[in-house]
Amino acid sequence: MKMSKLAFWLSVLFIVVSFVLAFYYYPSMPDQMASHWNAKGEVDGNMSKFWGLFLMPILSIFMFGLFLLLPSIDPLKKNFVKFRAYYDWFVVVLLGFLLYIYLLTLLWNLGYVFNMSVMMVAAMGVLFFYIGYLLKNAERNWFVGIRTPWTLSSDKVWKKTHQLGGKMFKTCGIIAFFGLFFQEIAIWLVLVPVLFTALFLFVYSYLEYRKK
Repeated sequence: MKMSKLAFWLSVLFIVVSFVLAFYYYPSMPDQMASHWNAKGEVDGNMSKFWGLFLMPILSIFMFGLFLLLPSIDPLKKNFVKFRAYYDWFVVVLLGFLLYIYLLTLLWNLGYVFNMSVMMVAAMGVLFFYIGYLLKNAERNWFVGIRTPWTLSSDKVWKKTHQLGGKMFKTCGIIAFFGLFFQEIAIWLVLVPVLFTALFLFVYSYLEYRKK
């Protein structure tokens, strides 16, 4: 199974752009870069210039390589074929999300001031919404999806849990967008729905297995 050419080259482009930006802005960055923000959008962590610039590009390469490898080593690799297109575009969306966060980090360290939490919520909304699409179409496998002992043990439980999970994650994405309008609670509009969804789906998969 190979990744689609368009998804592959878009992923490569995102990674290349991140490295180009890292080398280009290296002379302009302070020795210690802001690298972490709290829920209020305030800086509460720093790292050296090298890691501040190159950690995200290196992480993107690692994740891209891992995502390329997973379909070929999954014991249920035949099921990957059935949703490979959705999986490939998830990789693109995720790497695009990482590049967006990286751009925000560069802008902040170049002197632009904004609420980092608020700037992230829209991108996280897009990511969660697409995860909803991926979950809805994912077939049973060991690496992608809502992997509980009960979904992995039953195609029926997997299907029902992922159909519901797809809807719930899309809802999480929509709720996250409201953080643009309610900025004081923006981060909570991301965290609370996602944590609730994860816990609910865990319990739901168990109850569906019990029915079976």
